[in-house]
Amino acid sequence: MDILEKKIKLSDIDTLALFGYNDTHLKLIENKFHSSINVRGDVLTVRGEPGEVKIIEKVFDELRYTLTKNGVLRSEDVMEVLGLVRDALPSANRNGGAAASPTGVVLQGKKDGIRIKNPHQQEYVDKVAKNDVVFAIGPAGTGKTFLAVAMALAALRNNEVSRILLSRPAVEAGESLGFLPGDLNEKVVPYLRPLLDALGDMLTPEKLKSMSEKEIIEIVPLAYMRGRTLNNSFIILDEAQNATITQMKMFLTRLGRGSKAIITGDITQIDLPNKHDSGLVDVQRILHGIEGIDFIYFDKADVVRHRLVADIIDAYEKDSV
Repeated sequence: MDILEKKIKLSDIDTLALFGYNDTHLKLIENKFHSSINVRGDVLTVRGEPGEVKIIEKVFDELRYTLTKNGVLRSEDVMEVLGLVRDALPSANRNGGAAASPTGVVLQGKKDGIRIKNPHQQEYVDKVAKNDVVFAIGPAGTGKTFLAVAMALAALRNNEVSRILLSRPAVEAGESLGFLPGDLNEKVVPYLRPLLDALGDMLTPEKLKSMSEKEIIEIVPLAYMRGRTLNNSFIILDEAQNATITQMKMFLTRLGRGSKAIITGDITQIDLPNKHDSGLVDVQRILHGIEGIDFIYFDKADVVRHRLVADIIDAYEKDSV
């Protein structure tokens, strides 16, 4: 895929007014496109697919005109301009929110659309669209985490949320983060690699780096979420079977205004010393029947990875009987 880098000089305009307080307008624009958008001084650099870069350039031309004409630029003005260019976007870029398009595309990735592959995945997407908290429980390879990330990015592009937060409990190797070498980022990367891999399938490296630096996308260990309130966020907790009952309560009570949460896990793969401490097992009993919270269950028939994954799961199930 060809990549174009375009530099736009902004010396003739009030960049603070153009980008909005805390870059609110800039984030609205960046969330709508695959291209990365960075600012240094009075130069805006757009890097991405040539056709999309040209559209972004037109967006900024229109916003500069509006700002010059009216003396002020509101978020509503930005949304109106983005609406005007909607028809010029690739069709898959127009999909927003958790609900899939009629073609089954949840999100346009770097190359292909992220599509629903079976009825349980469709039910998963539908439940996320209708509820603020959804628990996805089932074996590896069923697309629980991958689809959760795709739905989060779709909601971000549709400006339904302003950021994505991805988390995992760091207990798989039975080690404490404090004893691992390196800074915090180096310590947690091995635990969070599956989430990074999913993002890497859907965003270019430049786009992912840009959104991470601006904290539009944040990846943190579960233990570091205590005390936070997450408003207007799409929050994903992966490998939730390894969250304790106390940690699960802590995570769920981080949910703020305008936020959604997806919690994924496999209750047959609990790595906690005492399996009865799993918050994912406990939460099915405690939160059952609460409006706005729903559960979706996958089984080995829903596996969409290599054909042998379902056979491996089946063999282990038979051996454990």
